[in-house]
Amino acid sequence: MTESRTIKSKPTLFQTATSDSYQRWRLVKDKLAARGVVIGGLSIIVAVVLIFFYLLYVVFPLLLPAKLETSANGGYAVPAAEMGKTLFAAIEEQNQIAVRFTDTGKAVFFNVAGGEIVANVSIALPETSQIASFNHGSIDKGVVAFGLTDGKVVVAKHEYKLSYPDGKRLITPSIAYPLGNQPLAVDNTGQALVKIALAVADGRSTVVAKTADNRVLLSRLSKKESMFDDEASWEATDTVLDVAGDDVEFMLLDKEQRNLYLASRQSITVVDVGDASAPAVKHKLNLVENGQQITSVEFLNGENSLLVGDAKGELAQWSLVRNDQNYVNMQKLRSFKLADSPIVAVSAEQRRRGMLAIDSGGQLAVYNSTAERELINTKLLQAAPHVLALSPKADFFLVEDAAGKVQSWHLENEHPEISMKSLWRKVWYESYPKPDYIWQSSSASNDFEPKMSLTPLVFGTLKASFYAMLMGIPLALFGAIYTGYFMAPRVRQYVKPGIEIMGALPTVILGFLAGLWLAPFVESHLAGIFAVLMVVPLSVMVFAYLWQQVPETTRHKIPDGWDAIVLVPVVVFGAWLAFQLAPSFEAWFFRGDLRVWMREEFGIGYDQRNTLVVGLAMGFAVIPMIFSIAEDAIFSVPKHLTTGSLALGATPWQTMTKVVLLTASPGIFSAVMIGFGRAVGETMIVLMATGNTPVMDLSIFQGLRTLSANIAVEMPESEVNSTHYRVLFLAALVLFVFTFVVNTLAELVRQNLRQKYSSL
Repeated sequence: MTESRTIKSKPTLFQTATSDSYQRWRLVKDKLAARGVVIGGLSIIVAVVLIFFYLLYVVFPLLLPAKLETSANGGYAVPAAEMGKTLFAAIEEQNQIAVRFTDTGKAVFFNVAGGEIVANVSIALPETSQIASFNHGSIDKGVVAFGLTDGKVVVAKHEYKLSYPDGKRLITPSIAYPLGNQPLAVDNTGQALVKIALAVADGRSTVVAKTADNRVLLSRLSKKESMFDDEASWEATDTVLDVAGDDVEFMLLDKEQRNLYLASRQSITVVDVGDASAPAVKHKLNLVENGQQITSVEFLNGENSLLVGDAKGELAQWSLVRNDQNYVNMQKLRSFKLADSPIVAVSAEQRRRGMLAIDSGGQLAVYNSTAERELINTKLLQAAPHVLALSPKADFFLVEDAAGKVQSWHLENEHPEISMKSLWRKVWYESYPKPDYIWQSSSASNDFEPKMSLTPLVFGTLKASFYAMLMGIPLALFGAIYTGYFMAPRVRQYVKPGIEIMGALPTVILGFLAGLWLAPFVESHLAGIFAVLMVVPLSVMVFAYLWQQVPETTRHKIPDGWDAIVLVPVVVFGAWLAFQLAPSFEAWFFRGDLRVWMREEFGIGYDQRNTLVVGLAMGFAVIPMIFSIAEDAIFSVPKHLTTGSLALGATPWQTMTKVVLLTASPGIFSAVMIGFGRAVGETMIVLMATGNTPVMDLSIFQGLRTLSANIAVEMPESEVNSTHYRVLFLAALVLFVFTFVVNTLAELVRQNLRQKYSSL
């Protein structure tokens, strides 16, 4: 009996692939993958846009103009007007209490907001004498001096004690006497002190005075402390200066007690009083044109420069400058035009290089000297002010007008030291012989003048990238051409991954090796480094000539594409030979030391951590990236193009230059631009191998500082929302925009090349 059975066979792979359910699932996966790619691409674009707008958000306050707002109270009468005419006024740190010193020897402390009197203190003046002159020392020290009619001087200081009883802020003002509460005798003949200047320090103080009979006296006070007496005494050394005092209208003494400035209505005389026993005239110069007059003279913050206002409404900054011959003279660094009326009051900021100036017509201007920037120019009063007082933070000031009314203004001026000129052009900084590009952002003292030029940082970025690409592009591209077109497949499968593994090395390791090993090695073998560039190519050419003399049967034993293996010992031997011959060449042609010879013959200095070291280290870092992308582009050229070219009679070199390189040019160009972007944004190598000196020098033997390295170094120590902080973000924005523009142009060129050679 025959039994039949039905045997079900499994579906074949073709049947499974053509089933409806499989096709539907494959379409779903394709759509999911496509949408995932789109979402990922859009996410990257959104992230880049957000980064750009965040950088712009942080930088934008640098562009905001200064604002001036008057107080709501509309002003009030001068507090305690019966105490006399105001000689000088000042405001304490919190903008809560101000003080005015009067011509009757009173210090009237009053509330800034409403003018209520807080304290009324009498200066310890002798009853037998009267006030003949008045002046203030460094504004930030709060010291003032009263010159008396009997040849004596009283030095006082306004102080403020801050406390918090019951959780409320309380400011208690007082008057102290840093040189003692007894008048100091400056002129033993008893002549009135009609002009006076002073500088007070902890251990040494100086008073300069002009007497009624036109003598200029210098009194140097040295502090003497006794172990038996708590109160210190002052020992005076008096000197009569050999200068004419009959036309002296303004006297200023810097806080270092070295330079004394004696100004008339047209000229100024600078006297070196560092050695009180032998003062000497440094310089004498006319500060205004003939027919004009000086109307005000004040120190700029730091007391290295003078602010000189004249009768035609010009405010000029003058400073002592040492020229190439080591001669010091007064130089006019810059000037500002307020209006056409005489400038009658100038007040410098205590913490920045800014100042306020008012002319006789009540026109107010706010300037910053470093940025050479006029921030505000407005009509403040209808007539000349009597007194101008600027707060220590430069965000508030008082004006006493001619009618005896005190008015106050709030000044919003966060970042005055930034301008297009200070960021990108040469600036003449104090104590520098000429204008220059300088980055020096911070110091421990308020006297420091910030120097925030981005030009040397951009220059350093481009310089480092140029030399890195100068080393990396030839080696990477020639290596990619040989590996992708000429090299045997068995050798290529080891060489290509080996070079790509180089790209996995952390840049911090490369920077560490460059700074601690490569830089000293290059310094001690500089001649050998340059000898390698000549001896190795010469060795290869000599070997190639000798190789042609070898019988063909022997040469053909080396398979095609294995030639590089034969050349490796030649290159190693050539490098070894170069370093062996370098000392002899250095002795024959460079007097035994190449670095000394360059300095003596051409004035080229050598820093151990320099651009040459950066070029070698960063070139090594960008080679794997350029090589890998370029090699893939060359290797991916369709074989029918190369075989067709060879079949038509072209040589392998002709095929490579006329077909392969043109077809792979979009990929090669992309490799170069990606490598350039890597070099521009590199941080750790340039941070550790350049010395981080922001100088603009074309020499390959000098250091540099890049934008990225500068951000990495200074961002941790910058105060949030400060000018320094925002300028660092501006540097990041410049780097962002630069790379964006370069990459965009590179993509346009790549697309053009792809379209041009797509028909091959």
